[in-house]
Amino acid sequence: MSSRTLITFTALGVISGLLFGLYLIDVKTTHQLVFVDGPSISIVTEKFDFKKGEDITIRIINSGTVPLTFSDSSYGLKITGLSGMLMYTPNNYQESDPGSYTLAPKEEIGFVWDQIKNDGDSTLEGLYKIYSKGLDPQNNKVEKSTTVTIWK
Repeated sequence: MSSRTLITFTALGVISGLLFGLYLIDVKTTHQLVFVDGPSISIVTEKFDFKKGEDITIRIINSGTVPLTFSDSSYGLKITGLSGMLMYTPNNYQESDPGSYTLAPKEEIGFVWDQIKNDGDSTLEGLYKIYSKGLDPQNNKVEKSTTVTIWK
């Protein structure tokens, strides 16, 4: 193998590692809760990495300065795989008139996910996206997501 080929592959590996590291920094952000002026929602978990079968406590917090409304008692909570395939929504939620479920500024609601999907199966190891969506007083969508990893 020539030294030019070795240098090329080494440089390619270093660049690939740097790009993948930057991607992971963006995906695994540690700033889950930041209060801002205007509409904002935050999703907070106690950590990012969970063992398989461990309960995941999820807090949905109105991190803005205006009230947020939700169409049902799940407060817009959805958990998907990174591909976007729906894995879990709280199944005991109640539909109601729009605006019946409201989070005032700095108010929060908590959920616990036992890593069981809506179809009753246990989740597999991997990355999962936790997502919530509500409406501000002008009926604009306010949404936020975070990712967690489930390990064996």
